[in-house]
Amino acid sequence: MTCHSSENIDNNRRSETEGRAVETDQSRVASAMRDLKNTGWYWGRLTANEAKEILQHSAEGTFLVRDSSQRDYLFTISAMTSAGPTNLRIEYKDGKFKLDSVVLLKPKLKQFDSVVHLVEHYVKLSQTSCQTSIGPGSGTGSGSGPAPLGPNSNGTVQLLLTKPAYTAMPSLQHLCRIAINKSTRHVGDLPLPNRLKDYLTEYTYHV
Repeated sequence: MTCHSSENIDNNRRSETEGRAVETDQSRVASAMRDLKNTGWYWGRLTANEAKEILQHSAEGTFLVRDSSQRDYLFTISAMTSAGPTNLRIEYKDGKFKLDSVVLLKPKLKQFDSVVHLVEHYVKLSQTSCQTSIGPGSGTGSGSGPAPLGPNSNGTVQLLLTKPAYTAMPSLQHLCRIAINKSTRHVGDLPLPNRLKDYLTEYTYHV
C-alpha cells in the first residue's frame, strides 16, 4: 500500500491543470493564426515603420494586422486614423483576445475567441457609426461604438476599421466566400456541393 501526501496530490493536480491550460492556449493561438492567414490582411512580421509606410497614403479606416514587436503581445492592429497611422496591440488572456485596455479610453472592452472575430466586430461598429464624432468624449463606455484612442495632441481619435490593406489582391473565390458569409450563417442549408461548403466553412467571417 502506497501513501501519498496531500501536498503531492495537490501539486500533481496543479501540474495537470497548468498543462491543460498551456495546451488550450496553444490550440487557440494556432486556430487564430489559421484564421488570420486566410484573411489576406495579416502581414506577419512587419515593423511599425513598415506598417506606417503602407498606410501613410491610405484612407482613414484602412487597417492591417501584424505580429506585435512587444514581447508581451502576439498581434497588433495598424490603422489609419484622422491623425495619421497608429498602432493598437491585441491582448491575449484567459483564452480570449481583446484590444489593449491600457491605450484605449474605454474601461470595458469585449473579448473574442479569435483575432479575426475581434476585427470583424470593430469593422461592423465602424460601418454603422457616425464618423464625424471624433473628439474628446466621443463614444461610450459600453463598447457600442468605435474605440476611442487617446489622448494625443488633437484630443481623442476614434479607431475606425473599414477597409483592409491586403498583402496581395485576394482571390475571387475568397471575396465570394466573404459575400456569402455576409448573406447567411447557414452554409449547410445551401444547395452547394460538399466540397464548396467545406471551403466556405473554413472561413466564416465577414471581412
